[in-house]
Amino acid sequence: VLVIFWFYFLVPYIGAWVIGSNQPVQVGAFTSSLVTFILFEAAYYCEIMRAGIQSIPRGQVWAGQALGMNYWQTMGNIVLPQAFRNMIPVLLTQTIVLFQDVSLVYVLSITDFVGAASKVAQRDGRLVEMYLFVAVVYFIICFGLSLLVKQLQKKVAIIR
Repeated sequence: VLVIFWFYFLVPYIGAWVIGSNQPVQVGAFTSSLVTFILFEAAYYCEIMRAGIQSIPRGQVWAGQALGMNYWQTMGNIVLPQAFRNMIPVLLTQTIVLFQDVSLVYVLSITDFVGAASKVAQRDGRLVEMYLFVAVVYFIICFGLSLLVKQLQKKVAIIR
């Protein structure tokens, strides 16, 4: 939430300072939240990919070099296929977390599922029922996706 607020309230003033304007740069709530999620989640996905690549033993790279492969051939034919197999469950789990985090755009008054439920709840005076419905929907989606990730993890697991 803090990062969303930073981008929404602070970036227009930083942008004005960079371009030398007296007025803050107009950045909408949607653009601000989109940039926030792209930058914030990109860091997590990059770290997952870095860890996946480093999980491959160094001997695999040496084997590729011994076969006369250059760096790109070694990465493309030996390292990345093995690393991707290690990364898939964590990448999908992070995608589930991203799905859950998207509901944070509600703080910028962007209407999402939670925001729409809030408006309906306030209109009808049924706060508990609507928020319970939202919680059940999120639970069903996330639990179902986590079961799929668990099955996929078993399928691609390397038996050692």
